[in-house]
Amino acid sequence: MDRSSLLLLSALLLGACATVEPGREEAREIASEQIQDQPDSWTAAASRVGEVEAGWIEAFGDETLTALVAEAQSNNRDLRAAALSVERAWLLADQSGAALSPQVNATLGSNAQGNFDGQNSDSLSIGAQASWELDVWGRVRSGQQAAIESAEAADADYRFAQYSIAAGVARAYFGAINAEQQRQIAEDIVDALTETDRIVQVQFDNGFASAQDVALAQANLASSSDTLESATAGRDTAIRSLEVLLGRYPSTDLFVGAELPAKPSDPPAGLPSGLLERRPDLIAAERRIAAAIDGVDQAKAARLPSISLTGGVSGASSDLSNILNPANLAWQAASSLLVPVLDGGARQTQVEVSTVEQRTAVEAYANAALTAFTEVENALADGETLQRRKGFLEQASESSDEALRLARLQYDVGEIDLLSVLQLEQAAFGARSNLVTLRRLELDQYIDLNLALGGDWSSEG
Repeated sequence: MDRSSLLLLSALLLGACATVEPGREEAREIASEQIQDQPDSWTAAASRVGEVEAGWIEAFGDETLTALVAEAQSNNRDLRAAALSVERAWLLADQSGAALSPQVNATLGSNAQGNFDGQNSDSLSIGAQASWELDVWGRVRSGQQAAIESAEAADADYRFAQYSIAAGVARAYFGAINAEQQRQIAEDIVDALTETDRIVQVQFDNGFASAQDVALAQANLASSSDTLESATAGRDTAIRSLEVLLGRYPSTDLFVGAELPAKPSDPPAGLPSGLLERRPDLIAAERRIAAAIDGVDQAKAARLPSISLTGGVSGASSDLSNILNPANLAWQAASSLLVPVLDGGARQTQVEVSTVEQRTAVEAYANAALTAFTEVENALADGETLQRRKGFLEQASESSDEALRLARLQYDVGEIDLLSVLQLEQAAFGARSNLVTLRRLELDQYIDLNLALGGDWSSEG
């Protein structure tokens, strides 16, 4: 066996035995070390144990909402763009592994030559060329593994985008309903003040009210009419926002109703440690650490020698039928070793750049984890706060309505002036508006908690 054959055989054996240690396990270890002081249970709700549940959109029992979320999952433009980003990431992963296979190209040509005396000849040529860089040190496979992990990160980001779109549609839907409820309250105020204005005008005509009372009633009616116009515009804006999330033209044609659904019962919150393995955005951040680790391995391998194999077969003949005759065919094979000597420090700098990118990915993961823990703790604490506020606002609304009822009786018998009645009227409607807003905030808190916990919005998964 000659020397070139020995070199070729050795290269093949080295290429066959080379392995790449993936960065997945190392990434998991690094990720687990970032949050050292996480508690065994949630600080804001230690008693909320149990596995995090899926299907929190369906838990509202609102078929319209469920249908709108499904529509947004299909038609939302941002989500479609995210899906294309995932597709692109996987195509790049496939492309990055292409160098692991031999590259083969075929050639076909013709040649004609002659002189001015009329003598000429034609010839045809055909050939095949193959080349293969042996991935002895795992440079190509490290790059492919990094691309695969980046694609997995894009997959996880897309899943979290789906969750976020579901939450966004639910918030916008409840916001539109709440805006309609606020418009109705404003309309009720206008109706009440219109009647007050009519009564005061009659009293003035009969000498039982002053011009000041007439002016005060008219001023309050005008101000409340302005509030009604603003509330109507706010409702239309909320509906347009929802329509855009659905991928529809913002025409305000969507009907959302005027009643908020009841808040579902509080979901189990799981354990803080489970959040790191469940939330798609945290999974994506961990995959980016793994991709960065493999990127460092790729950069280190690029500093080592590379071995390439090339070969080819070619044939030439003036007759196409004889072009594949062994007598007309020639072959060649070669192997080469490329050893980096001087590159101005480019390869070493790339190792350092990749190392910084790995450290950056670790910091991004730690920050994402802290953000996730904060979102859960805030959502749990908000639930407790809203529950206490609800009791106060319900009492305020009931008391304001009773105070207004008594004030109207007193005004009818002349015991108090019109200004006192109007002030109590505004307070009563304000308390009603605050209570409606709080009920929407309760629904938003339920959405925020489930999104923060990383539970799937659909029970179908």
